[in-house]
Amino acid sequence: MVPASSPDEPACGAVVRAFDETSGPAAGNDPVDTGRWARLARAVLRDEGVGSGELGLRFVDSGAMAELNLAHMGTPGPTDVLAFPIDGGHGGAPASEPTVLLGDVVVCPEYASRTNGDPAASGNPRPADELALLVVHGVLHVLGYDHAREAEAVAMQTREQQLLAAHHRQP
Repeated sequence: MVPASSPDEPACGAVVRAFDETSGPAAGNDPVDTGRWARLARAVLRDEGVGSGELGLRFVDSGAMAELNLAHMGTPGPTDVLAFPIDGGHGGAPASEPTVLLGDVVVCPEYASRTNGDPAASGNPRPADELALLVVHGVLHVLGYDHAREAEAVAMQTREQQLLAAHHRQP
């Protein structure tokens, strides 16, 4: 699997390596635009003050997500997004230090589209909007945001909406 590369990959700053593990001749799925979602993840990292580091962004099918969810969360079946932060801080490392590994975000587009019903129906998000939310949500988790308590959930949702407005829902 070759990570997505985009012509606007920054010469310095955070790097996002995005992988589409959902498509291929046998899968019958449309390819995920990994370049688009890597750019969004980099924008979130930049806005959150992450000056350097590397983030993995993987798009997987329901079977792979179910395996990860059971192994790491103890919950059977797939979910829409999982985040795996790597402890030890993030960003801000001087250029002379080795790259900081921020962690990984794993998104299951198939599960996300299935659980959000008909995207054309009123009130349901478009598939791209849902994927954008999941990417932002996962990156914020890697950076330490949580939603276990109500105040944390409100703060996280507020930041998600700010970031989506700035980098996804542009006029």
